[in-house]
Amino acid sequence: MASNQIRISAFTDDVLADHDAMGIAKLIASKEVSVQEVIEASVQRAKKVNPTLNAVALDCFEQAISQPSFINNRPFSGVPFFIKDNLDIAGLPTQHGAVAIKALPAKSTPQISQHLLDQGFQLMGKSKLPEFGLNASTEFADGSSTKNPWHTDYSCGASSGGSAALVASGVVPIAHANDGGGSIRIPAAACGLIGLKPSRGRTVDSDAARSLPINIISEGVLTRSVRDTAHFFAGMEISYSNPKLPMIGLIEGASNRKLRIGVMEQSIVGQVDAETLKTVRDTADLLQQLGHDVELYQLPIPTTFVDDFSHYWGFLSFLLKKTGRFTFNGEFDVTQLDHLTMGLANLYKKNFYKTPLFLYRLKRLVSVYRAVFQRYDVILTPVLAHTTPKLGYLSPELDFETLFDHLQHYVTFTPVQNVVGAPAISLPMGKTEIDALPIGVQISADIGDEKTLIELAYQIEAAKPWRRIQDEL
Repeated sequence: MASNQIRISAFTDDVLADHDAMGIAKLIASKEVSVQEVIEASVQRAKKVNPTLNAVALDCFEQAISQPSFINNRPFSGVPFFIKDNLDIAGLPTQHGAVAIKALPAKSTPQISQHLLDQGFQLMGKSKLPEFGLNASTEFADGSSTKNPWHTDYSCGASSGGSAALVASGVVPIAHANDGGGSIRIPAAACGLIGLKPSRGRTVDSDAARSLPINIISEGVLTRSVRDTAHFFAGMEISYSNPKLPMIGLIEGASNRKLRIGVMEQSIVGQVDAETLKTVRDTADLLQQLGHDVELYQLPIPTTFVDDFSHYWGFLSFLLKKTGRFTFNGEFDVTQLDHLTMGLANLYKKNFYKTPLFLYRLKRLVSVYRAVFQRYDVILTPVLAHTTPKLGYLSPELDFETLFDHLQHYVTFTPVQNVVGAPAISLPMGKTEIDALPIGVQISADIGDEKTLIELAYQIEAAKPWRRIQDEL
């Protein structure tokens, strides 16, 4: 471990200990601990580390302590939880990480937010994200950032970076995340967590997702255990079950299936760095030792995908810029948008005439992607093309051309699943040599097949337990 490493952990000898969310829920249900004790412990942990991590966008600590909510017979009754600050909760403002918005308290709680709360969670507040969730690092135009608890000089990923920092550091065992191009999987990889992006339509769509020509947004959580991820999606199915998708059900362990696994080592835009590649190969070796059939494979994704997704990304930014004053409660000041949002919007403006073509090509990818799973059960890839960068590398203070180039050579594996609507999970399988930062791998499956991903994640977790930040201080 490097001598200059700055690692931040909230774990201590309190009622939360190092339990996962299901462990805490069971302690509450058995009356070994009270909801009040759990909330107070979480608040104290947040007060200890958040001044450094800068992960909380808005807290509800006083309300949580004075008026704790408890819903009986729910998977996570009483478990402290943060919701990412791009979903509305009645009475709370939603800032979307943007100073361009002067957010007012939301008038109502949308269905997706209610389904999250119906799991029994105790809302502790909202977690930080970069402006509109567009960046792959939770950094802001004023130079501030949300820090990675494993080393505060480094990015915690994005866009669900605040949630990732709070879970990884031990403030809460589970937190809300959503994903429009990797925003669950990227912070999971950066912070050593489990992050499952579900199939399109697995949960109720937000209003924003429903309005898109291609719905790339999925809702989920970041966790420290596969068990918590499995119970979360089983619980969400009680609130909403999509008849177009097979049920996941409650998965409580690995299966005995021998899987056909394709391993993709290179991205379609360039090379993968040595430490990331080693992590993927080590994971492939482990899967082979576990009895699965493993072979090298390259997804048949055309190189045009990079520009097509970039143009779609720009299209979304252009819509935000043009319709912000109608979309958001309160005032909207377009002059306050950061370099990334403005640059993406301008990129689309220059290429708007290509809209029918890039939408057509992106929609065609579904059949190409699904055909892969006639040959394989899952595909193993890196989450990102290189290890977690230091803060500043993806800063919105950079000029757009530099930042966009950095993003295009970093976020190369995750957007495909958003476009086609397939599930993918990030698992913490490696670490960097110098600063021992987590390195994640991604395992993806056919549309609707979260079950296989969760079962395989259980098997990997048992064979190679995840590193724990509190053990490495």
